[in-house]
Amino acid sequence: MATMIATMEVLRNRFRDLIGRHDLAGEAVEVSIGTLTPGQAIGAPERQDYPILEGREVMIEATVRGARGQAFTDHPHEFAGTIREIDALDLATSDNRAIFVATLNAVMALLGKVTGTRHCRDEEPELCAEEMARHLHRRYPDATVGLIGLQPAILDHLVRRFGGANVRCTDLNPAAIGRERYGAMILDGRTETLRLVDEADIVLATSSTIVNGTYDAIRDVARDRHKTFITFGVTGAGASDLLGVERLCFQPQ
Repeated sequence: MATMIATMEVLRNRFRDLIGRHDLAGEAVEVSIGTLTPGQAIGAPERQDYPILEGREVMIEATVRGARGQAFTDHPHEFAGTIREIDALDLATSDNRAIFVATLNAVMALLGKVTGTRHCRDEEPELCAEEMARHLHRRYPDATVGLIGLQPAILDHLVRRFGGANVRCTDLNPAAIGRERYGAMILDGRTETLRLVDEADIVLATSSTIVNGTYDAIRDVARDRHKTFITFGVTGAGASDLLGVERLCFQPQ
């Protein structure tokens, strides 16, 4: 099975190739990253149980020539430097992975390679979740969906479309594990991901797994068991494109 570091090195190499082909590698491009408040990151949605509003996740933002890219992390770290310094970061730590991924998103946005590098705001997360569930149900009407990462609006709308018996969800938050949310039981992401993958036809994973170090294991188990693997969320905008992995985003910023 591939390791987390293996995928990050793939991303680093493709990032290097990208900035080389676009004549960015030798330039002292300034990159600044600062922690965003929940209001700056997500606005004022009606639903108040998003992890970022509960203080369990933090959004960081990288800016490259005015283009912005964001990433979720629970280990925020500010940075100011150059693309060359970003490329040299030790990606074995989650704070550095967040900085690298946010910068990758900003560069991909700058080059017009991807959209959705900034989190949608206010009522848009709800609209995105509704459209995501509708889109998946249209494609896979009889499927069981495994949601990795408790995103409340997405879980709610998946249950509405597929029914609680056909939705599984894992999360790393001890306060959520073992409780029913929106008609689905929340399983422990540390110990029950294999169960979720085995019981699901579609594995829908938050792209924040790229930063927290669980991405490779989840993707590999899903592929080994021939399950459809799809990501969602702002963190993986650039990475999903470079890795050739489907990512759903219906309110791109």
